[in-house]
Amino acid sequence: MTRRVLLPVPDRDFDVTEVAVPWHYLKERGYDVVVATETGATAPATDPRLLDGVIFGRLGAADGPKALYRRLEEDQAFNHPVAWGDVDPTSFDALLLPGGHAPGMRQYLGSKTLQDQVGAFWRLDRPVGAICHGVLVLARTTDPRTGRSVLADRRTTSLTKSMERSAFLATAWRLGRYYRTYPAYVEDEVVAALDAPWQFARGPRGLRRDDADSDTTGFTVTDGNYISARWPGDAYTFARRFCELLG
Repeated sequence: MTRRVLLPVPDRDFDVTEVAVPWHYLKERGYDVVVATETGATAPATDPRLLDGVIFGRLGAADGPKALYRRLEEDQAFNHPVAWGDVDPTSFDALLLPGGHAPGMRQYLGSKTLQDQVGAFWRLDRPVGAICHGVLVLARTTDPRTGRSVLADRRTTSLTKSMERSAFLATAWRLGRYYRTYPAYVEDEVVAALDAPWQFARGPRGLRRDDADSDTTGFTVTDGNYISARWPGDAYTFARRFCELLG
């Protein structure tokens, strides 16, 4: 039987690379990737600035992920998503939570409906992958058994404060708070959800991106059935290791 992976996204503004690259690796390995949006009414759309290059053709997605996104746009499941509230968590073998930073992401990052579904899936103890802002969904999801975040006792990474601050400072003169989704930094909110600060891993410094041929610069953290990554530059490494986690 084909194994199924749930991929929730907002209606708009998700990250090109963090969605298209894992989707590609999962599809290549024969997984059925089910895309879900808030209502399931229309096909979602990525942050258009990441396709255009953000500023002067820089800071956007690389050519490889952009080509994969064009393939994703032709996918049946992408064009006919299911609604978050209609999902039966028990019917999926894994959950993938991508990120993105533009304003449309708040629909996804702040949804109580999605958090409830994510919490129900988490309690099944099946593989979960989250990258960048996607880790915020887990940080904000409360486990009713403990009253704490589902991440409270886990090791994790996410978009780091230095990465978020650098992108904001480099673009604020033109784009304002485009790279600051919330007043609080992602790292600060994630760390606040943990039992102890040492559980958060920032990874190596530098902004070199991994690619289809190498994961020497990619960084992920695996804790049991949970894997996390920091930013689009880790996406290929994250995708390959997420597939390994699925077996």
